[in-house]
Formats: sequence, C-alpha cells, structure tokens
Amino acid sequence: MTNAIEVEDLRKSYVSKAAAAVTALDGVSFTVPAGHIYGLLGPNGAGKSTTVKILGTIASSTSGHARIFGFDVARASLDARRRMAVVLQQTASENLLTIQDNLLIYAYLHGVSRHDARQRVKHVAEEFEIGARLNDTVQELSLGTKRRIQVAKIFMLDTPLIILDEATTGMDPLMKRRVMERLRLEAREGRTILLTTQVLSEAEELCETIMILDKGRTMASGTLQELRKRSAQIFRVSLSFADSTVNLEGLLGSLNAAELQVKGRNAEMVIHGEQASLLAKLAEISRTVTIQRFEVRGPTLEEIFMNLVEESR
Repeated sequence: MTNAIEVEDLRKSYVSKAAAAVTALDGVSFTVPAGHIYGLLGPNGAGKSTTVKILGTIASSTSGHARIFGFDVARASLDARRRMAVVLQQTASENLLTIQDNLLIYAYLHGVSRHDARQRVKHVAEEFEIGARLNDTVQELSLGTKRRIQVAKIFMLDTPLIILDEATTGMDPLMKRRVMERLRLEAREGRTILLTTQVLSEAEELCETIMILDKGRTMASGTLQELRKRSAQIFRVSLSFADSTVNLEGLLGSLNAAELQVKGRNAEMVIHGEQASLLAKLAEISRTVTIQRFEVRGPTLEEIFMNLVEESR
C-alpha cells in the first residue's frame, strides 16, 4: 500500500530579515502509513510548521523530497494538494465573509457540489456548535471560534489526508475533546492525520507514532513505548507512608529527585537514574519508615520530550 506521506532528507534554508543564514530543516525524514495518526513535536522554531508548509505545497524545500500518496509536492503539487486538507497555525479565513460563506466557498473550491456542500455545512455547524452564528462575519469571532471554523473546514471535504498545525489553539477544553474524538473516528475510517501540537497530552493520547524535532533535526521517533525506552532512566515514583509525622522532604533527599511533591503521607517524584539503584534506596528508606504503597512508572511524553531536547543542547 502507498504511504500517505514520505519525507526524505528534507532541508530548508533561508536568509532572515537580519541577513542571517537560517536552517529551518536539516535532513528530516519520516514516513506516515495510510490511516495513521502521526505527531510532530518540538519547541518553537523546531521546524514543525516549516515541514507542514512544505507538505502543504505552500513553501518549497531547499533539497530533499516529500510525497503525498506518491505525488511529489514540488513536481506534482496539484495532485498532492487534491489529496489533503490543511489547517495552518495562522487562522486562514475570510474576515469579511460569514461563517457559512467561508465553509461553502472552501468546499466549492475543492470541487464539492452546491447541494453536498450545503448538507455538510449543516453537519459541521451542529458538531462545532456554530449553527446559531452561521450568518456572523468571521471578524466578529473570538480566536477560539475562528479556530473552530478553520478546523470545521477540513470536514467539508473527503480528502484522505488531514494536516493540522496547532489546530486546537484557543479552543475551550470541551471543544478540544470533541475535535480529538472526531480525529480518532476519521483515522478509524481510514483517513491519515498528521498533527503538530505544543499540548503534549494531546499527542500522547492521539498519536500512534511521534517524532520529536529540535533546531530542524530529528531527536527521536517511534511509538510512545519506543520513546520511553530511549528515556529508560527516567522514572515517576508514587509513595505512601504509614507515618504522617515523618519529614518526607528530608527522608527522600537521598534520592536526588528532579521533582518532588509531598502531600500529607504521599509523595510524587521524578527520578533520573538506574532502576536498580532506585529500588535499593527505597529499600533502605523502608527500614526507617514503613512504605505502605509504592509505584514506579515510565516517563510521560512531556518528560521524554524535555529530556531529549535538553540532551540536544
């Protein structure tokens, strides 16, 4: 089966307004199978939006190749564009048009018939809770509602690929949850989704595969489980003690925790080090005060992300 996205040694350099040479992408490669949810993570300036713009045929690369369902985005840009719907970080809606006209025109430009477009407006208006505001102009809307309109546009189409760049920025938690559920449904029905996000919990919950970028380079990629193996010396530890009078901060000082939170008889820590060493220290502590419960878990995506980025600097 043809992959939805294939990126090979993608590079992008330009000269900034200050006449300085900037390398936005430095040899990035990845593949996204059809029907997959793939996440691009990284700090500001990592190269995520540049990658999205190149894939969306909005920007050109300096070298390397990118293909959408086998179509090169530089040599067959129209064929590639017909197979995707893209939400950029910038809100791209016509401010002087109504919400309804924004949705309809977007559908018309992608070849959707008038009848089908109007039916789809009804569905997305209900799903994104904008039915009562269809005749409002976009310039009257809040940032969060503008993002709703931008995301709603992609569900006016049936393209096999959806690309989302910071799509949920400014949305309230309930709408974010609704968008995430819809994306899961689209993936189950065979659509491919590439997303960038600064909300790491979203990526952890949604993405089957994650690539972490920094300064235009790939720091790591794989499933969450594979990324955890890359950060195998980070542990999140939960402890409960029998004695509530013990000074837990002093007692746990020997563990040299990167983070320590104490609440009553309970402690939460992030530890960097060898698991065997950690367990030996916990055994030593248990000789002083009874540990009623302890749990050792692997790192969260945020901890993996921060660790890999810090290592690269």
